[in-house]
Amino acid sequence: MTDSEAIKRADLRKMKRFATALLVLAAVVYLIAKINEDSATWIGYVRAIAEAAMVGALADWFAVTALFRHPLRIPIPHTAIIPHRKDQIGRSLGDFVESNFLTTDVLNERLADAEVGRRAGDWLGQQVNAERAAGAVADVMHGALEVLDDDEIQGSLEHLIEQRIRRTEVTPIVARLVDVTVEGGHHQQLLDAALGGIDNFMTDNRGTLRQRLYEESPWWVPEPIDDRVFDKIDDVLTRFLRDVRSNPDHDLRRSIDQRATAFAERLRTDPELVARGEELKEELLAHPEVRRWMSSLWADAKRAMLTAADDPDSELRRRLTSSIERLGQRLASDPELQAKFDRWVAQALDYLVEHYRSEVSEIIASTVAKWDGDATAEKLELQVGRDLQFIRINGTIVGGLAGLVIHAVGQLL
Repeated sequence: MTDSEAIKRADLRKMKRFATALLVLAAVVYLIAKINEDSATWIGYVRAIAEAAMVGALADWFAVTALFRHPLRIPIPHTAIIPHRKDQIGRSLGDFVESNFLTTDVLNERLADAEVGRRAGDWLGQQVNAERAAGAVADVMHGALEVLDDDEIQGSLEHLIEQRIRRTEVTPIVARLVDVTVEGGHHQQLLDAALGGIDNFMTDNRGTLRQRLYEESPWWVPEPIDDRVFDKIDDVLTRFLRDVRSNPDHDLRRSIDQRATAFAERLRTDPELVARGEELKEELLAHPEVRRWMSSLWADAKRAMLTAADDPDSELRRRLTSSIERLGQRLASDPELQAKFDRWVAQALDYLVEHYRSEVSEIIASTVAKWDGDATAEKLELQVGRDLQFIRINGTIVGGLAGLVIHAVGQLL
């Protein structure tokens, strides 16, 4: 039992005792007045007042008690109304709420005065509230991720990636990559790096190359001639490499440009190259490492999202907080956005009311139907019983006044 229920129960008992005490007082006064009625005329008025007060108190006690239980546990017809008719009461209560509260007119009237957009903006525009909202969004995301079917998501993701890759031809992409490389001169930079590497290799391995020439040269060629041949070859290659590296317009560079451009065009138009590109793509998709990578995509992504959602200092939570805070600040200062937000809320509520208000009525009716009859009567009596005791009190007082008037009229007649 909650503290609120305990307080209500104590107040109900107090009011019942007070109403019962008035009945007992009226009964005692009646007995005394009845015994001494012949001793004085005015005592007859007291007796009449007490007698009528008892009648009124008993009648109202019966009426109030009959709502919740059988008076004195006697199964009098049409008593214990609430326990016997709780299902009809629940249905009527649900219909009443549905017809008088869950209507678009009532809700739109309330929304028009509520300024939902401005209030939401004021609240979300504060960082501490934005953090709370971001935490709520993260909790929803965490819950959604937990209930998703991982196998189904992973299968759908793999299928989507495979279909997208298969629908995309490889050779046009490679051709465009070659075009971009040529247009930006990136292939020339790569050529410079390669030429520099060859030059360095020849310099660092000059002795090894010379020794290899000696070994490959016929035995009858004199060694000085081998040296002159090697030096000549080395000099020619070195000067060629350095000439190409220092001259942006060298014939070799132009030849590479032409060949690269021609290769890109072949990638677009040559059926054989296109077919070969598709074969390589299928081989890539079938490779075990690629299949393993694809099969781990959803698990890795889910793990990363769950970690980010649970960590208040994660980049995801910070971005969510920042975005929500900016949205709140804009919503608080932009009347047009406020009006649009209010319309969205009104449309959403209209939809819910039109399609689901009967569900609310059904929830009320079914919930009351599941209650035990005596428990239902006890719940309702706890809520309104204290006020109903005033009926007994008023009945005692009004009955006494009525008895006075009736007795006085009788005496006058």
